[in-house]
Amino acid sequence: MDYLEIEEKVAKMDITLPPPEPEADRQYYFIRKLQLWMEEKKKELGRPLTACITTFGCQMNARDSEKIIGIMEMIGYEMTDSEEADFVLYNTCTVRENANLKVYGRLGQLKKYKKKNPHMVIALCGCMMQEKVVVDKIKQSYRNVDIIFGTHNIFKLAELLSLKLLDRPESKKMIIDIWDGTTEVVEDLPNERKYSFKSGVNIMFGCNNFCSYCIVPYVRGRERSREPEDIIAEIECMVKDGVVEVMLLGQNVNSYGKTLEHPVSFAQLLERVEKIEGLERIRFMTSHPKDLSDELIEVMAKSQKICKQLHLPLQSGSTRLLKDMNRHYTKEDYLFLVEKIRRAIPDIALTTDIIVGYPGETEQDFEETLDVVRKVEYDSAFTFIYSKRTGTPAAAKEDQVPQNVVKERFDRLLELVQDISAKKTQKDVGTIQQILVEEQNQHDANLMTGRTGRNYLVHFPGNKDLIGKLVSVRLVESKGFYYMGERIEE
Repeated sequence: MDYLEIEEKVAKMDITLPPPEPEADRQYYFIRKLQLWMEEKKKELGRPLTACITTFGCQMNARDSEKIIGIMEMIGYEMTDSEEADFVLYNTCTVRENANLKVYGRLGQLKKYKKKNPHMVIALCGCMMQEKVVVDKIKQSYRNVDIIFGTHNIFKLAELLSLKLLDRPESKKMIIDIWDGTTEVVEDLPNERKYSFKSGVNIMFGCNNFCSYCIVPYVRGRERSREPEDIIAEIECMVKDGVVEVMLLGQNVNSYGKTLEHPVSFAQLLERVEKIEGLERIRFMTSHPKDLSDELIEVMAKSQKICKQLHLPLQSGSTRLLKDMNRHYTKEDYLFLVEKIRRAIPDIALTTDIIVGYPGETEQDFEETLDVVRKVEYDSAFTFIYSKRTGTPAAAKEDQVPQNVVKERFDRLLELVQDISAKKTQKDVGTIQQILVEEQNQHDANLMTGRTGRNYLVHFPGNKDLIGKLVSVRLVESKGFYYMGERIEE
């Protein structure tokens, strides 16, 4: 359903009856109850109520936040960037320890705001909340938090907020609703896209890979794929609403469809998405190298809409460490796969993730990683210092690498990645590229900013009327990680 259809359905909800059983309808029921409460509250206060939503982490979290904002706006809240709002929510990430520390720091700051506004509601959701040790710490040290929920029940926000505001308005007791897992997929709810012309689309949830350093399978649960018909219908609805580019999202999109009653491969899904009229660009992430099929490479090679860019996480170039990481490929497997991809799609841009300082990493292991980086010549790489995540096998290892060694290796890797990226961007100077214009440049109002199909950032003179459009731009100068360009009139 599109936004107007959902709005109409919500308006027809009879809140004198018990909530209906279908999950989406149940949430519409609570949205309606809160809408009526909101009307009275606005009259009482003489002003609108505000909500501040802060997102930490990956694009799947960003997509979840769009749903959260959609629900809050339908209830009647006005969005704000100020954390002195009436409702404050942190959608959390727990991939690295630093993300947790940021949330704790922000919660401390909120205490003074809540003293000024005792009716402020503070909510936490996302991956960090799936860890029992985190929830226990919040219960003990951050009593200003009102609602805690996790990754599996984002759709329940209206119900939980209704419980807090309508059923327990004076209660100081936290509402905690954490699920260990679910097979349920509830997507037919309001959402507010950050961009009107592009959007992420969840095609699956969870992860079955259990890489030894990664907390994601424990907080996102087992893999479950959405039905292809539902995905297609959602994208078609988006396209009617002005979307020209979609990003298909999953922890490992290459294993999409395996849990369906009638299995569909990711490559087959892409072929169906490509047929949607009005859709101009298709992106996806993340791809696990062990599951990247010849069928997918073939579909990408012949496609007119799939962007010539692939994010292919390496993590380490050492076969010994890759085995310990439970990655299920060797250095040679990875290089062979890259060769196969480049042979089929010569102009593809490859990006990656690399971890430095995994437990037991030797200088030789690190040199193997540098060797892969030199051979593949990534267009860009996300480089990370290993972060110990309690509950993962890697965290229990005794051979943790000293931080001074890790920092020195990280700096060497970063220098190499940046040198290669700068050389690669020089090759396209002078060419004309199709740019999807995303926004007015934040530093110079006379410039517009957009991305090439290969996901390079380009700044060029223009006006805001171009936002959301595909335009031809000549790349005039490379700045290492982005280009300066000039528009070419059609």
